[in-house]
Amino acid sequence: MSPQTFEVYAIKYAERTATRGQVFVDGDPHDAPIDMDYFLWVARTGDESIVIDCGFCREEGERRGRTFLRTPEQALALVGLDPADVHDVVISHMHYDHAGNLDAFPNARFHVNDAEIAYVTGRSMTHKALRHSFRLDDVLEIVRLTYRDRVVFHAGDVDLRPGFSLHHIGGHTPGQLSARVWTERGWVVVASDAAHYYESFLKNRPFTTHESMTEMLEGYRTLRRLGDSEEHVVPGHDPLVLARYLAPAPGLEGAVASLHSKPTREVPT
Repeated sequence: MSPQTFEVYAIKYAERTATRGQVFVDGDPHDAPIDMDYFLWVARTGDESIVIDCGFCREEGERRGRTFLRTPEQALALVGLDPADVHDVVISHMHYDHAGNLDAFPNARFHVNDAEIAYVTGRSMTHKALRHSFRLDDVLEIVRLTYRDRVVFHAGDVDLRPGFSLHHIGGHTPGQLSARVWTERGWVVVASDAAHYYESFLKNRPFTTHESMTEMLEGYRTLRRLGDSEEHVVPGHDPLVLARYLAPAPGLEGAVASLHSKPTREVPT
């Protein structure tokens, strides 16, 4: 079956300034600042939309010192979408900044990886160092949704639609997923946190939070194989995403990027 052609959008909902020492394992001897953007993503074809990740709520963001900009409802409205009309939401992994606000999607099924849910409900969470990036209320809510038959579990890679597939990368968390989407410019990869920044996969620079560094580094190779080129891979937190891609309409610059269109700036080296 021929793939459907999707439009893909990155929508910024929060931001922070960190240091390179907080972000990269090899850090920076001068601990220079580095900005971090927080996104959710929408893949749309015709009247069907798939949302990738749900962000965090204002309260959780402020508790962690993040600058909160907009709710999922406000974010999706920027591309003309009502969360109530979304029937499929991918949770790339269960970290607080990707798995919050599940109640904003009252009619959706939530797609997750088996290993991710086993991780956040199992022995690993008895270690504070491993659970600090998760929010208990989000974990409890995904369990509740499971009991309401609204969670779809996946093992390995899976095609959700012709032209939209999920790929189990691991590394950052055991069940980390990335999406491969067919667009007018070819196969675009929404890496989410399989690669936080362009330099993550271009320079093999691992993020400080990881469950397996080996799987994280191997994941960078996988992302490059999945995309039509390195410029087709879209990292999960890099402010350069908004700088490289055009906004879908005037007034949305700095908030929404059209990932299905050819970037206007080259991949940074």
